[in-house]
Amino acid sequence: MRVHPLENIARENLKITDVKVTLLSYELPREKQWVTGTFVVWKTDAILVEVFTDKGIVGIGEPSPYGGPEVVKKFIEDHVRPRLIGKNPFDVERLTPSWGDSTFRYQVAWAGVDAALWDIIGKAKGMPVWRLLATDNTPEPRIRMYASGGVEYAWYRRPEDLIDEAIRHKESGYTAFKFRIGTEWKNSQMTIRKYIPYLEKMRKAVGPDFDLIQEANMRWTLEQCLEICPALEELKFLWFEEPINRRGEGAIEGYIKISQALPIVRVSGGETMMSRFDFKQWIDRDAYDIVQPDANTTGLTEGWNIARMAHAQGKPCCPHNWHGGLTTMANAALVAAIPNRLMLELNQTFNPLKEEVFKEPLVVKNGYLTLPDKPGFGVELADRLANKFPYIPGAYSRPNPELPG
Repeated sequence: MRVHPLENIARENLKITDVKVTLLSYELPREKQWVTGTFVVWKTDAILVEVFTDKGIVGIGEPSPYGGPEVVKKFIEDHVRPRLIGKNPFDVERLTPSWGDSTFRYQVAWAGVDAALWDIIGKAKGMPVWRLLATDNTPEPRIRMYASGGVEYAWYRRPEDLIDEAIRHKESGYTAFKFRIGTEWKNSQMTIRKYIPYLEKMRKAVGPDFDLIQEANMRWTLEQCLEICPALEELKFLWFEEPINRRGEGAIEGYIKISQALPIVRVSGGETMMSRFDFKQWIDRDAYDIVQPDANTTGLTEGWNIARMAHAQGKPCCPHNWHGGLTTMANAALVAAIPNRLMLELNQTFNPLKEEVFKEPLVVKNGYLTLPDKPGFGVELADRLANKFPYIPGAYSRPNPELPG
């Protein structure tokens, strides 16, 4: 058993010569824009990090665009790049202080660099990253993916669109669907009592063997969550994700109460947590049954440590994976490597930055993604990405003008 993925792996003589950051955007056509809460998402962004070496090997990675593309780019150029020039990528754990920069936007910058360094290491050793990260178990490059959506419907339009979406994903080969709680409830007079019949209709529409996952995005109160728990149990949901705000006083205790109200349905969370130290008490106290780090926030090195810590306590790891192809590339390598893999999220909103960033895109067939058995992440960037997807300044969301009142 290796304490670190690179333990007993021979180092190669490499030096980092440059770090480049490219911001990408795609403005969504009006009919492809999606809604949730009080806002509408009108564009999608990506931050491409490329790390160059003196042997011609180039690694790629992506920080979370939720860190703010322009802020992340400036931080990498001003602070990360000078720190990396002349260093060996095999020192990845020392070069990327996964818990040293406590601000979210700075942490995600390091996360993207961390992924790029692993891509370099894999290419230098002639091995896929998912093999390098599988330290004490057999990796599984064929990954079960679940459809993640529930942002196409609105309570003020046709709520049945949510059920239609579930059916569509099942017909396309997926075996699981995660969905959000829709547009702002207050404006539409939505309640848990009114919401439950839609869950019942969905279960009937997709059948008993299709996994359903409820994502609340921390928008419900503890009382609302406890009210819906019996329905989630009866309808045999797979898990309940981020039910209440985890940042306030008593949040862990609230999650524990929800978990205790769900003997079968599991409770998950952690998508914006930055390190194993953030996750530790949530795992130790059984506030989370499933951990959900994201490689574009934690980096691959820290994601590996989080998964390993969860595995020691019998908890599966199912990374958050909402963004484009560059993020899926890294999260999929982690899932393929770890012994406590469950499956991997795949964003179902329209986004060319999922497939068109690669010469040969990562393709899901019948609900499964098979990773290439090639060095590094096994993918090559498409040509002229900056010309094809020029960056559009500004926030990705806007207030929803269709909300009543």
